[in-house]
Amino acid sequence: MSDLGLRLRQNAYLLSVIVLFGLVYLLYHLAHPKGFSSAVLVQNSNEVFSLAMLAMAQTIPVLMGGLDLSVGAVMTLVDCLASHLLVGTTTQIALGVLACLVTGALAGLVNGCVVVYGRIQPIIATLATGAVYIGLALFLRPTPGGKLDEDINWAMTNALDDFAGTVGLFSDGLPAWFRPIAGVPTSLVLLVLVATAIWVPFRRSVTGRAVYAIGSSEQAAYMSGLDIKRAKLTAFTLAGLLAGIGGLFLAIQTSSGNADIPQAGGYTLSSIASVVIGGTSLLGGSGSAIGSIFGTAVLKVISFNFRIFDIAPLLQPMFEGLVLLSAISLGALRMLRVKNQLELFR
Repeated sequence: MSDLGLRLRQNAYLLSVIVLFGLVYLLYHLAHPKGFSSAVLVQNSNEVFSLAMLAMAQTIPVLMGGLDLSVGAVMTLVDCLASHLLVGTTTQIALGVLACLVTGALAGLVNGCVVVYGRIQPIIATLATGAVYIGLALFLRPTPGGKLDEDINWAMTNALDDFAGTVGLFSDGLPAWFRPIAGVPTSLVLLVLVATAIWVPFRRSVTGRAVYAIGSSEQAAYMSGLDIKRAKLTAFTLAGLLAGIGGLFLAIQTSSGNADIPQAGGYTLSSIASVVIGGTSLLGGSGSAIGSIFGTAVLKVISFNFRIFDIAPLLQPMFEGLVLLSAISLGALRMLRVKNQLELFR
C-alpha cells in the first residue's frame, strides 16, 4: 500500500468528519439570508473558538486514557481574572494577558501534580480541582461584570482588516496582498496559529509520543523507559494553558467576566463530545486535537442550523446526543472489527 493510501486509511474517520462539517455548514450558508458573508463567518468563528480550545485541552488527557473535568472551570477562572486585568495601557494589557495564560497553565500543573503525586484518577482529581477553580472564579466575580479594553475586543472579534486598523498595522491603507484575506475572521487565524504553535510541536515531541504511549499501555510505556511523570505533568499543564486561552478569548468576546457554573459544566461536557466526535478514543492512545477542532465545528454547526431552520431549541440536545452516539458507535464498531488490537495503531 502506498504512503498516500496508508495515510487515507489511517485518517478515514477524520476525513469523514471534515466532509460532514463541510456539507452541514454549506447547507447553513445556503439557507442563511446573509450566507457566505464575512460577518456570518466572523460570528461563527467567535462562537467556535473557546470550545475548540477546550476540546484541544480535553484531547490531551483523553489520549492518556483519562478525562479532565476541570477545563470548563479553568476557562471560567481565567475569564473572571481577565475581566480585572485587561484594562489600562498596552503594557498593562500585555501583562494581564500573560498573567491569564500563566494562571491557566498553573491550574493545569496543579491537576497534574494531584494526579501524579496523589495517585488519583484524573476524572476524580479534576472534579475536585474544578470545584476549587470555580470557587476562585466566584471570589473574583461574585456577580457578572467588568469592562475590558474596547480596542482589544474590536480587534480580536472581527475580521483581519479591523484588526489591522485597530493596531495600526498599515499606515498607508491595506496593501494589495492583504485585501484577499481582509475578511477572514481574526479568531479563525488565531485558532490556526494556536493549533500550529502548540499542538503540532507537542505531537511531534518525545513528551507527545509518550502521552500516546501512556494511553496505549502505561505499563509498556514505563518498561520502555519513558518518563511517565514528566509526560503527565506536561500534558495537564498544556491542557490548562489551552483552557486558559479559551477563557481569555471568552472574556474578550463578552468584554466581561462571569463565574457561571452551569456554563462551565456545559463547556466541559461539550469538550468531551467534541473529542469523541473528532475521533479520539476514550480508551486513550489514538486521536488528535485537529480532529477535536472539527468535532467542535460539527457540534456548533448543528446549533447554527437550528437557528436558521427555526427548530425548537429543546430538540438541539437530542440531535447533538444522536451525533455523539453515532460517533461512539462507529468507534466501537472499528474496535470490534479488528482481530489484533495492534491494528488500531497502524
